[in-house]
Amino acid sequence: MGLKNKIILPGLVLGSTALGAVGGAAISSLQASAATASTGTTAAAQGDTQVSPAASTTNGSSTATPSGTFKPNEDPTHEAGESAAREAQEDAGQRPTVQ
Repeated sequence: MGLKNKIILPGLVLGSTALGAVGGAAISSLQASAATASTGTTAAAQGDTQVSPAASTTNGSSTATPSGTFKPNEDPTHEAGESAAREAQEDAGQRPTVQ
């Protein structure tokens, strides 16, 4: 490997890594800006009980307790795999805590 290759190859690797980091940060900030821009105060001011976008995350987990009325999934396919305890909680209008 010549001197030219010893300089060019690490430079290309470093450059592509830097571009990837900058690109990832730009995409991340655009997503955060879009999420912030899409939330408004009109729904909260009108007493809307929908779950706020800030309470949920992109991976589906949430640390905040969702607000609003619980609506059970009454789809026959879902009901077939549901335990009796979970169905009883749903029938009582409670958010299920059992599987």
